[in-house]
Amino acid sequence: MTTVAMVGTGRMGSGMAHALAAAGHRVVLQNRTRDRAEALAAEIDATIVATPAEAAATADVTITMLADDDAVAAVYTGRDGLVEGARAGTVLVDSSTVRPDTIRAVEAPVRATGAGLLDAPVSGSTAFARTGSLTLMVGGEASDLERARPVLDALAKTIHHVGPLGSGAAMKLAINTVIYGLNGALSEGLVLAEAAGIDRALAYDVIASGAPGAPYLGYKRAAFLDPGGTPVAFALELAEKDLRLITELAAALGVEVPQAAANLELIRQASTEGRATQDFSTVAEELRARRTGAPVA
Repeated sequence: MTTVAMVGTGRMGSGMAHALAAAGHRVVLQNRTRDRAEALAAEIDATIVATPAEAAATADVTITMLADDDAVAAVYTGRDGLVEGARAGTVLVDSSTVRPDTIRAVEAPVRATGAGLLDAPVSGSTAFARTGSLTLMVGGEASDLERARPVLDALAKTIHHVGPLGSGAAMKLAINTVIYGLNGALSEGLVLAEAAGIDRALAYDVIASGAPGAPYLGYKRAAFLDPGGTPVAFALELAEKDLRLITELAAALGVEVPQAAANLELIRQASTEGRATQDFSTVAEELRARRTGAPVA
């Protein structure tokens, strides 16, 4: 039985922990706020540790799923961080959505411990995480991937080794560029159809059954049709962070991303007036409000 530490037990991290436990792995949890991990630990019979260092010292594979670049840097190389507990023969895997340079910056101290290091961001919903049906895009050495693969196989239906360390992070930002494009275009198309007198649910199903019918449209249906009654899967504030990273990476690489820039501005506008914690699909609500002049709920 492999021991796997999950550092970061937000929506996606919790779903991944469920999949790991269901696959028979022994799961160790660590979260900055301990009480957020306690209910999850009871559900999957996991152990909770106090610090990232303890997590790495306990586990064969340690997976981090964190909010942003600063959190990744602190968890890896800060006080009581993963580097303090890492040891030879283990692998540290970051699945956060961050800049490629963030994971590269911690490579030297991780390698000095003898541990392996991968960046393996994920694509898929929280429901996919819970059922082990994610897509993983992995950057790093092939030997580290092979050591971690029995664990990663519990999380994913598909694993792509896309290149050296940092490549996974870059690929995730590329994928999210498309996702946010879909989100914005779907919002526009849906609101346009409604304004023309077509029932919202019918319009959604017609769009989903046609050429635009990507898996995203399948699992976001409830969020678009009943935005007030559907649990938040991914908050606007996190979408804004991702789009900022996308536009920054594009600028650094000399790539024009006009759609991403427009989507960033739309997400920012939808996040005003205390709405930043709403699901990012509520950009459709922002467009409805602009059309009717009514405030967004």
